This record gives sequence, structure tokens and C-alpha cells, in this order.
Amino acid sequence: MSTSDERVLDNPARAALTGPHAHFAERRGRVLRYPVDVSPWLALPDEPDADDWADVAAFAGPGTEIPLFGCRGQVPDDWEITFDIDGVQMVDDGLAAAPDPEAVLLGPADVPEMLDLVERTRPGPFLPRTVELGTYLGIRRGGALVAMAGERLHPPGWTEISAVCTDPAVRGEGLASRLILAVAHGIRERGETPFLHTGAGNTSAIRLYESLGFRLRRTTAFLAARAPEHLTQTRSVGVS
Repeated sequence: MSTSDERVLDNPARAALTGPHAHFAERRGRVLRYPVDVSPWLALPDEPDADDWADVAAFAGPGTEIPLFGCRGQVPDDWEITFDIDGVQMVDDGLAAAPDPEAVLLGPADVPEMLDLVERTRPGPFLPRTVELGTYLGIRRGGALVAMAGERLHPPGWTEISAVCTDPAVRGEGLASRLILAVAHGIRERGETPFLHTGAGNTSAIRLYESLGFRLRRTTAFLAARAPEHLTQTRSVGVS
């Protein structure tokens, strides 16, 4: 069961980019984001104002669609919502975390195979440098990568489990559960607490996570919106 301060999970990307992942942070005004080949997560202040939204738009350019995962507050009227799915955030509430003898550590050399598996299974965003965010574990069969899971957001005291996926040919063997528990074991060994996100409509995944020992902490939103065509902000991008 978690003993970490759960309040940092209210804005997990911001907590990560101002904390353990600060070395990844690109900044414009009060807005932070990961490099675009690392993660689409972008971090607004808890109560963004018009300048903050202008900075979000300026990051990507006018008329560009921008992911706003976990966005808090109202999207401005001149932005077009292009994607809106309810999500849930779940936290460790008694996981039986344990290493897995078949799990192997994945690294940069494995990225082409990881991207191929993601393309076939669609677990959510995984980009060429996502592997740099934390530990990724995989299971191979006949030399081929057939399942993986790893670490993404890293707020202080917490690590998000993400990119959980299994090749359709080996589904039903419990590989995802085993990898989740193995990744969770590594997180626990650092004295941190696992958490994760999934779609609120993904009831099979939610049931699996609950059976492993996660509990629902809160609902959230997975948004994307198109920035207005005409921007007024000209602040330059910096790296924190």
C-alpha cells in the first residue's frame, strides 16, 4: 500500500518535469514538456491562464494538434477539441511485486522491435526515445519480442508503469501481468510506488489491474486539441 504523497499525482507530468525528470524538460514560460521524440506529455500549471495557453500553442506552432493528457481546467474557446476520452489513474494498493525469470532488460538497441510491437498492439504513445524514461522489460519467444512493460512519468516518490503490451499470438498466457509485477518490483526496490493510467472504458484492463493490487485513485482526461491559427506569443523555448 502506498505511503507516498499522492498529491503529486494530481499533475504528474509537472511533478515529474520539475523533479526526477527535470533533465528532460523543455520550458516556455510556465509550460513544460518532454522532447517530442520522448513523450507527448505536456505540463501546464494547475491553473493555466491565457499566457500559458499561448505558450502551449507556440511550442507546437499555429494550427497544430497538441496532446493534453491529464489537462486540468478549461481549454480556451478558440482551441478545437480533437480527441477526448475519459481516463483513470490507479495506484499500488498491495501489488504482489516480484521479479520475473523470463523478463529481459530492454534498451536503445531494442527500440525498433519495441516500436514494432507497439504498432501492432496500440498500448498508447511510445516514441523512439521513450525507453530513456526508465526501465523497460520484455519477454522474448524464439528471439522475438512478444511482450513488454516499462516506466514513464516519474513524479517524486512515484513511477508510472506504461507501454504494457502483448503480441496477439501469445495473449492469455499472463505475460502482461508478470511484466507489470516485475516492473513494479524494480520501482519498489527504489523505495517508490507504482501507478498507472488507462482509459475509463478499458474495463478488461481495469479489472486486471485491480486483480493485481491497484486501486482507482481518480478519473482524468486524455485530450488533444488544435491550437488556433493566429498566435501572439513569441517567447523562445528553453531547457530547464
